Amino acid sequence: MAQVGVIDRLSQSLKSIGYWVDVRFPIGKMWREHMAEYYAPKNFNFWYYFGSLALVVLVLQIVTGIFLTMNYKPSAADAFASVEYIMRDVPWGWLIRYMHAVGASFFFITVYLHMFRGLMYGSYRRPRELVWILGMFIYLALMAEAFMGYLLPWGQMSYWGAQVIVSLFGAIPVIGDGLSEWIRGDYYISDITLNRFFSFHVIAVPLILLALVVMHILALHEVGSLNPDGVEIKKKKGPDGIPLDGIPFHPYYTVKDIVGVAVFAMAFCAIVFFAPEFFGMFLEHANFEPADPLKTPDHIAPVWYFTPFYAILRAIPNKLGGVVLMGMAIVMLFLLPWLDRSPVRSIRYKGLIFKIALTIFAISFVMLGYLGLQPATPTFVMFARVCTFLYFGFFIFMPFYSRWDKTKPVPDRVTFHHE
Repeated sequence: MAQVGVIDRLSQSLKSIGYWVDVRFPIGKMWREHMAEYYAPKNFNFWYYFGSLALVVLVLQIVTGIFLTMNYKPSAADAFASVEYIMRDVPWGWLIRYMHAVGASFFFITVYLHMFRGLMYGSYRRPRELVWILGMFIYLALMAEAFMGYLLPWGQMSYWGAQVIVSLFGAIPVIGDGLSEWIRGDYYISDITLNRFFSFHVIAVPLILLALVVMHILALHEVGSLNPDGVEIKKKKGPDGIPLDGIPFHPYYTVKDIVGVAVFAMAFCAIVFFAPEFFGMFLEHANFEPADPLKTPDHIAPVWYFTPFYAILRAIPNKLGGVVLMGMAIVMLFLLPWLDRSPVRSIRYKGLIFKIALTIFAISFVMLGYLGLQPATPTFVMFARVCTFLYFGFFIFMPFYSRWDKTKPVPDRVTFHHE
């Protein structure tokens, strides 16, 4: 009985503390609005794991990044040696470094799959245009974060990859050379560049990325999550004002996401412990050599998640044209909400034309990623040009084929397809 009394008093004390905090900071209100009383559609499927997984990887990258900065030295003379020190002498340093390196690739995998889900189910359509645009800004910030972090190990591929990418800005008329010099902070990639990229990678870009993620989630919760049917669940509410086809995000989807996180963790650990280099795609073999400005690698290529755009760049003979087309490849994604003229959102109710177009787009993107890893031979360049045309064709012709496509009737309520 005495133990029960102690537990009751402890429970009352915790409730009092919780109430004291809640009247001064709206933790309870935020929990109700964004978790316990945020109603999500009942029919979320496998594709809806990747938004939560991207958030998990973001936290993982921040935590492992903090531990890495404790022993990393951002100077051209010491950077490579400090990474080797982390790998060989810091307790569990090899694990933290591999988690961070593999986590970067897994971040892009989850983001690409999350974006593909948006393409399939029309998550960019009204009233979610701002959710999509904020997501695209997250993608840009993530690319900047990855690019700047890629230089930090100060290996051969890091150095020469940064040299090639920064030199692309020199193709811009009038301001190009000055802009390239301003980004480097010097006439070539040097100690100043490394310090500059380190500060952006560790402080500036993560702050921007976190702010964009918060805005993305707030915008999503304001308009509500879309579902595989493309049906707005807010239109059908019960007498209590709760959507008939909605369930609280917590505990239903938090529990479901735990299953996705567990599967993700198994795949992540398998790569970290057994294949952290992943055949030279996650960690290139050339990057295990210290940067040498006097020795150019036989084949310079960015990390796999940048190679689709690198292949587009190389597909155009003119340097300025390649840079413009590479930039337009990302700009087209921003324009997607206004290019799709279909009367329905989801691929479930769109016609054969859209399904074929999306399939060709996905294949062309993957092929561009592969071609960007290969040497720029005439054959590979020709295939890159074909894939580039298919990539841009998906967007350029979308206002026409999305309007002409034969669609199916959209149900009034959500359905439960097994996918």
